[in-house]
Amino acid sequence: MVVGDLGDLGDSLFAIMIDESRDISVKEQMVVALRYVNKKGQVIERFLGMVHVSDTSASSLKLALESLLAKHKLSLSRIRGQGYDGASNMRGEYNGLKSLILKENCSAFYIHCFAHQLQLALVALAKKHSEIASFFNQVATLSNVVGASAKRRDILRESQIEKVDEALKEGEISSGRGLNQEATIKRAGDTRWSSHFGTLLSIVSLFSSMIDVLDVIEEDGTSLTIKGDAMLLLKYMQSFEFVFILHLMKKVLSITHELSQALQRSDQDIVNAMKLVKVSKQKLQTIRDKGWDSLLNEVSLFCDHHEVVMLNMDDTYQTYKKSKRNLEKVSNLHYFQVQLFYQVIDRQLQELNNRFTEVSTELLLCVSCLSPRDSFSAFDKEKLLRLAQFYPSEFSPIQILALDSQLENYFIDVWSEDAFSELEGISDLSLKLVETRKHIVYPLVYLLLELSLILPVATTTAERAFSAMKIIKNELRNRMGDSWSNDCLVTYIEKDVFIEVENEKIIQSFQKMASRREHL
Repeated sequence: MVVGDLGDLGDSLFAIMIDESRDISVKEQMVVALRYVNKKGQVIERFLGMVHVSDTSASSLKLALESLLAKHKLSLSRIRGQGYDGASNMRGEYNGLKSLILKENCSAFYIHCFAHQLQLALVALAKKHSEIASFFNQVATLSNVVGASAKRRDILRESQIEKVDEALKEGEISSGRGLNQEATIKRAGDTRWSSHFGTLLSIVSLFSSMIDVLDVIEEDGTSLTIKGDAMLLLKYMQSFEFVFILHLMKKVLSITHELSQALQRSDQDIVNAMKLVKVSKQKLQTIRDKGWDSLLNEVSLFCDHHEVVMLNMDDTYQTYKKSKRNLEKVSNLHYFQVQLFYQVIDRQLQELNNRFTEVSTELLLCVSCLSPRDSFSAFDKEKLLRLAQFYPSEFSPIQILALDSQLENYFIDVWSEDAFSELEGISDLSLKLVETRKHIVYPLVYLLLELSLILPVATTTAERAFSAMKIIKNELRNRMGDSWSNDCLVTYIEKDVFIEVENEKIIQSFQKMASRREHL
C-alpha cells in the first residue's frame, strides 16, 4: 500500500518528525512523519509509516529511518529539518539521532519540538523547587484518592451538584446553555501537554466538593492507610500554602498553556512560533513585575469563600517540613513573595530562555526577515543572504550573488502590490507567491521560503499517530502484525487523502491482488 499521498512531494526537500513508543503488545515502534511544501505552496505534514525497532538506540533508529525512506525512494540527503522530543537518544549532542544525521547532512537543522520543550520546562521547574515538587506530588495523591473508585466520583458529582444549586439560588452564578456542566478531577501526566493546568483548574472549581469527599473517606475509609491519606490531604488542602501555590501555578501555567495549544497546530510556522514564545515571556515578566498584589487578592478571596485561614503577611513564616536548626527566620511576605512567587516565575523564564535556543538565534532571526506582516517591515536583505549561506547544497556562491539581485526586485514587487498587503505569516506568503506565479519569477527567494517553512516546530503529527495506534491496535487486536497495523494506520490517519479514492479503483486493486473465484 502506498503510504499517504506523496505524489506532490516530488523531488522537493523535506523535514522529518520522529517519535517512539510502545504499542499494546509491548513492542517498540518508531513513527516517522514528513513535512514539506507542495506545488501549491502549502505546508503539508504526512504520516510516512510506523516501524518496529528492536531497540531505541540512536543507531538503530537511524537504520530503521534509512530503510523506511529507501522504501519510498527518499534519502537522508534531501532532509532539511529534524523535529524530535526531548529524549536523549533523539537529541543527544554527540550520539543522538539528530547528530548522526547531521554528520551526513549538515543542512538537516534540528529543532527540539517546541511543545515538548514547554512540557519539559514545567516538569523541570517542579523538580527544581522543593515546595512546588511537593505540591504536585500531593496533587497526584489527591487525584488518586478522590478518583480511586466510582463511589467516590459519585460523591464528588453529587456534592458539586448541590453546591451549584445553592449558588444558583443565591445568585452567585448564572444559568444557561453550556454553563455549570458536570466536572471531575483530571489527572496530571508529565508526558501530556498542559495536563497539569487542567488538573489545577479542576481543583479550583471542585475544591469544596473534594473537601467533602475527603471528609467521607476519613470517616468511612476501608483501611487505616486510606483514612490517613485523606486526613493528611485535608490538612494540606485547607492550608494557606496549598491555596497560594494552587493559584500561583494556575496563573503561570495558564500562560504557557496557551502557547502549548498554539504550538500543536500542524500548520504552525517557525516565525509565529518564536513570536508566541516571546509573548509568553513578556506575560510572565509582567506578572513578576506587577502581578503580586492581584495574586494575593485572588488567594485572599478564595480563602474567605472556602474558610481557609488567611495568614498575616507580617508574621514569621512557620515551617513544619524542614529542620528548624540554623533556619533563617523570615516573614510570611518574604517567603511567599520572594522564595515562592519570584523564584517560580524566574525559573520558568529561565527555562524558556534556555530551552528555546536549540536552533541558532542567527538562523531564527534570518527566517523572521521573510515575514510579510506590516508591509514586509522585517525585510532585511543581508540577513536573508546569510540565511542562504546556511544551505550550501542549495545556494552556491554564484547563486547567492544572483539571490542578492533577486531579493531587491522581489521586495519592490511584493511591497507595492495590494495582494500581499494583508498577509499574516510566511505560510500565507508561500501560497500567495504560487497563486500569483511569482514563485517562478523569483525562484531563489521562493526556495529560501520553502526551506524556512520546512523547519518543524512541533512533532504533533507523530504524536497523533500514536494516539491512532491505540485505537487501531488495541487489546482485542494486540497480535496484529506490523505490516497490517501500519497499513491500517495509513488509511485511518490520512483520511483526507483516501476519501478522494474512488471505490471502483479500490475494488480493481483488490481484484488484481490474487486470482479469485468471482469478480466483485
